[in-house]
Amino acid sequence: MKWVKTADRFGLMIEEHLKEHFSRLETESEQYHPFIHRVYSSLAEYILRKGKRLASTYTLITYSGYRGGIDDAILSACTGIELYRHSILLHDDLVDGEDFRRGGRVFQGLFESHDERLGKGVAVFTGDISYTLAVQKFFSSGFERSKVAKAVDLLNEDFLRVNESQILDLLFEYKEPDVEEWYTMASKRAASLFKTTILIGAMLGDAPEEDIPILSEAAENIGYSFDIQDDIIDTFTSKEQYGREPAGDILRGKKPLHIVYTLKMADDKTLKLLRSIGSKRRISGEELEVIRRGITTCGALDAAKERSRFHAEKAQELMMQVKMTGEAKKFFDSLLTYVTDSLDWYK
Repeated sequence: MKWVKTADRFGLMIEEHLKEHFSRLETESEQYHPFIHRVYSSLAEYILRKGKRLASTYTLITYSGYRGGIDDAILSACTGIELYRHSILLHDDLVDGEDFRRGGRVFQGLFESHDERLGKGVAVFTGDISYTLAVQKFFSSGFERSKVAKAVDLLNEDFLRVNESQILDLLFEYKEPDVEEWYTMASKRAASLFKTTILIGAMLGDAPEEDIPILSEAAENIGYSFDIQDDIIDTFTSKEQYGREPAGDILRGKKPLHIVYTLKMADDKTLKLLRSIGSKRRISGEELEVIRRGITTCGALDAAKERSRFHAEKAQELMMQVKMTGEAKKFFDSLLTYVTDSLDWYK
């Protein structure tokens, strides 16, 4: 898959800049206090865990698609994107009560040897620190001040939107939204994040003004497609494939799109079991299979897949209209083709 090789190559470039950044932070913090040094060392470990880094890669590939290359300034900005993305994940893990993130303990878990309160408190404050570091990284990137100000404005707007969506996501654990309400929430989640990261790459890369609204719509559709696919993976993949226990969203009472459809379409047996899960601490293998069959049999899985494919195809169509280089367009086209093809793995 062409997009994987490109994402891996670009991701390694971003990681090298992240390592350099954290090396400086750890040196400075060691002179301040040993515990703060531990906080920065733990944040470095948390952020540098293996992953695709799609948000910052979108920024990098879009920038290179307009500028024809990569420089230290954009890699610094992408470091800022990673710090920003993880400021959200730190708080997300905390609210969701997660235990693991990408094969390691969640951030608060790295400090719970003292007690739970310390771990949670450190995670809250470090999430705020990570956001501040992201903004600082943009301002020290070397881009013109006016460009940096526009990029940070986009980041701030997205931070507001993402936090609003997180509130709705939490609310949905206590109610059953319809499809329209799910889209209201999702419009400010991955759709907003991907729009922001792609537009930052375009704006810093001096994209033509007429490309911006097209990229904005394309990025929203990429976000929707990924959101739906990722939620399907959470329900239907195995622990060996996923790296953590499946159906975490269902166990927490979350309402991904395929569950929203299920609540409208499934039989009474599936609905009764699905609605009872929230009071439990785990889902047995047998219960999970019943829920999976119910989601599939009633047509909810196919309905969600159809929406993911629709958004991926719309994004592909839009990306072909902008003036990025062919290599950048091929990256997004290959990535979205992978997303739609992967939906067939889950039945």
